Amino acid sequence: MIQAIHNTVKGRARYKVKELYRSQSLKEYIERSLTSYSEINYVSANPLTSNILVTYEQEFNADKIASLIEKSISEYQTKGDIFLSEKSAKKLSTTKKESKKNIANAQEQRVENWHLMEADTVLNIFNTSSTTGLTNQAAAENLNKYGLNVLSETETRSDLSIIIDQFKSLPVALLGVAAGVSAVTGGLIDALVILGVVGLNAAIGYTTESQSERIIHSLKSHQETSTWIIRDGKQIEIPTENVVIGDILVLKTGGYVAADARIIQAENLSIDESALTGESIPVTKSTVCPTGEDVPLADRTNMAYKGTFVTGGQGLAVVVATGKFTEMGKIQQLVGEATASETPLSRQLDEVGSQLVTIGMGLCGLVFGMGVLRGYGLLEMLKSSISLAVAAVPEGLPTIATTTLALGIQDMRRHNVLVRSLSAVEALGSVQTICLDKTGTITENRMSVVEVHTDSQHITVSDGKFIANGKDLNPYTCDELLKLIHVSVLCNESLINLEQNGEFSIKGSATENALIHMAISAGVDVNQLRQKYSLQQTNLRSENRNIMSTVHGTHDNYKFIAVKGSPAEVAQICKYWMQDGEVVPLTEEDRQALEIENDRMAGKALRVLGVAYTHIDDAKGGNNYEQDLTWLGLVGMADPVRKGVKQLMAEFHTAGIDTVMITGDQTPTAYAIAKELELSRKEQLEILDSTNFNNLTPEALTALSDKVDVFARISPSNKLQIVQALQAAGKVVAMTGDGINDAPALKAAQVGVAMGKGGTDVAREVADIVLEDDRLETMIVAVSRGRTIYNNIRKSVHFLLATNISEIMVMTASTAVGLGEPLNAIQLLWLNLVTDIFPGLSLALEAPEPDVLSQPPRNPDEPIVKNSDFGRIAFEAGTISATTLAAYGYGILKYGISPQASTIAFMSLTSAQLLHTLSCRSEHHSIFSKEKLPNNSYLNAAILGSFAIQLMAIAIPPLRSLLKITPIDIVDGAVIGGSALLPLLVNESTKNINLKNNLDQKSLSLEE
Repeated sequence: MIQAIHNTVKGRARYKVKELYRSQSLKEYIERSLTSYSEINYVSANPLTSNILVTYEQEFNADKIASLIEKSISEYQTKGDIFLSEKSAKKLSTTKKESKKNIANAQEQRVENWHLMEADTVLNIFNTSSTTGLTNQAAAENLNKYGLNVLSETETRSDLSIIIDQFKSLPVALLGVAAGVSAVTGGLIDALVILGVVGLNAAIGYTTESQSERIIHSLKSHQETSTWIIRDGKQIEIPTENVVIGDILVLKTGGYVAADARIIQAENLSIDESALTGESIPVTKSTVCPTGEDVPLADRTNMAYKGTFVTGGQGLAVVVATGKFTEMGKIQQLVGEATASETPLSRQLDEVGSQLVTIGMGLCGLVFGMGVLRGYGLLEMLKSSISLAVAAVPEGLPTIATTTLALGIQDMRRHNVLVRSLSAVEALGSVQTICLDKTGTITENRMSVVEVHTDSQHITVSDGKFIANGKDLNPYTCDELLKLIHVSVLCNESLINLEQNGEFSIKGSATENALIHMAISAGVDVNQLRQKYSLQQTNLRSENRNIMSTVHGTHDNYKFIAVKGSPAEVAQICKYWMQDGEVVPLTEEDRQALEIENDRMAGKALRVLGVAYTHIDDAKGGNNYEQDLTWLGLVGMADPVRKGVKQLMAEFHTAGIDTVMITGDQTPTAYAIAKELELSRKEQLEILDSTNFNNLTPEALTALSDKVDVFARISPSNKLQIVQALQAAGKVVAMTGDGINDAPALKAAQVGVAMGKGGTDVAREVADIVLEDDRLETMIVAVSRGRTIYNNIRKSVHFLLATNISEIMVMTASTAVGLGEPLNAIQLLWLNLVTDIFPGLSLALEAPEPDVLSQPPRNPDEPIVKNSDFGRIAFEAGTISATTLAAYGYGILKYGISPQASTIAFMSLTSAQLLHTLSCRSEHHSIFSKEKLPNNSYLNAAILGSFAIQLMAIAIPPLRSLLKITPIDIVDGAVIGGSALLPLLVNESTKNINLKNNLDQKSLSLEE
């Protein structure tokens, strides 16, 4: 079967082919067959994910490619290649020779349906048994053939790659070219200065990003390295990496599953699969095959998967996949296939760089041509053209962007937010949709008692407090509630220890741990209670019996029976219940009322248990203790929502950000959580589960993606598709998660956000941002910081373009009219260093605007310099250029075309650009307006410091010699001062007029 996954981009399509799964030979055949067509440029088939990527000439189409793939598969099968199906697997011989062949086929070909095979069939395929396991010889052969049971390490950024990333921008590339040309033409000092700027930018970026990488890697956890198995009839402990297919795993409470395996024995076995499936409640395992063909991963109750955690019971399982062939291995493969998206700021800075390259090269050619026509020497004009190219590129642009983002990372670190890359802070500030993983991100990934129903009384449990009728309730004043808590402690296998720091350490299933936490909150001494009622017998749940009971001895020769389990089953064996502190008969009408209450609590997505007890005279004997019970009440548990998350949703909505929840939980659970959080800004929640999801085409999913609020019962590959669909719809997407199953989507999103404490290593290693303390609400701080950074960088870019364009205008105009070269190459570099970096950086440190989080996210397609900005930039540059050329003209009249005239032009242009920093603090507010902007001490220091450096240049002889400038007199100083101050006055006055015109137009429109 061939399914088109993505074919919206012309000349590129991706398909899913079931027959390809784990078939290396089919992979090679398809690639060889398709590339024989001249219209097909590239083919990549992946036997782990069953995906085929094809790029082709546009005269082909996706349907034709699909038919060619189908033809290749048909030809391959005709040639005699065998595909192992479920039916053929059941018929395989179990002789030793054939068994090795079966294992090879099972590992290399398409066998995903282990959950549909009977346990004996799987054991026969691998020539093993539950009592003896593999022989050491067979295990050694399998280990040699299939390799170690390890996953490939997630590729991390090396120091070299971090350094290289600092040079991946067009402005930096152009500066490098300019440095090379300067060195070739004899301008060695010019080249060194340019390279110094490039090196400074790289050093800042490398230092910040490498430090974040080290901190994130320090969070890496270390799971168990050994596993208990059965081999040669003995139970032994071996390194996890040496587990092979056919091994019999011994599953015990508190251990991790070493490989994907088919359950062959289960005694009250439960496994937490939340890291893999997103299902928050541990799954009860059995040996029974599920019904149906297309069974979701979370519903394969007879399978255990690598990396999941055994929370209760024990069992045996035969290994069916190891290493990269496990479900975890396939997710890592998806991580490798997912590509990180470019952030808006990096893309837009590159666009600005491209524009500057075009402008710079065009002006270089123009000036070079004019100079040659005027009879200037070729070498002289080449140097002048290089100077102009240097003037066209704002050397401070990459440094300002890098430094500002680095300061943003430091600010985030103070809020326990670790940022891996500089661009991630900015990207989060432009996010339009945040995809939130439920389990472990929105919720705490632990069960907690939230509601108790006793004696027709609703009791809410929150933060360790019991609340009834709006008032705090002391459990010791309510006999029925206290008995329910005691029974919940006694009918419980969780172990509790008091640590040296005074905290309790509880080890057991999530459900039973929640009951212990409730008891501790009520002030019950759990260990003392268990000592008082010594445990004599435990009757665990079974496949057809959803009740657990425990038998305890008492001081008065009675047995105390504690029972919990399915509310309907517990109620059926109850004869009495408590009302107003008295034990009265439980009627059928009462049972119906309890059933209605159970349905009400279940409708709130709670996991509900019924609790009951009885006393039996020890002298009567007998074994059937589960009769004539007294009903105590219902206990409702949920995976609690993290504190502050509901308020965070409201803050996201105020900021114009859509929130989407993605979870592996059932639809009712997901819906209840979404309603509690008020997840959607719409009145009606839109929810989509995997049943409908799998029938959608990529185009339909893209169309639906921004309308759906909750995606339920979602697999890891579905999460990736959801993120990609939102991106295809033009959204800037952030993805939060903590599990292995979140990793592909975390990597594909523009911003991946992982949990630092509860998250998995895989999730942290691919994320852009790690919340060190797992507090999701710190994301709003990052959003605010990101938006402020973007706005401030935009101010800096505006300043840099206006000042650099003024340099181009001065150089071009003087060359065109034959006034010589007012500024040489080293002066241009000096000017850009003094006026670009520190003043530009000070603009990037402006205080955030008060309404930064009440504005909608900016359009990611909107350029950092809008078309409407260019007119204003040109006007500002023109005023600076005009006064500079006037000062240069004064110098020529006084000194002729000489170093003295050049010095006046140099000092005038530098001073005008420094004062222009004040004008770029706001697009609308003028220095003459009554409403003053907040003080920016960094800007004041940058302007004063830059003026001091400029005065040092003219005062210190070696610097004068380097820059080829001369001392100036008082009159020259007055001319320089006037030419620098006049552009500021003109630009600020016109800004005020523009603001007034805008206000008048708004007033007119309101009157109309």
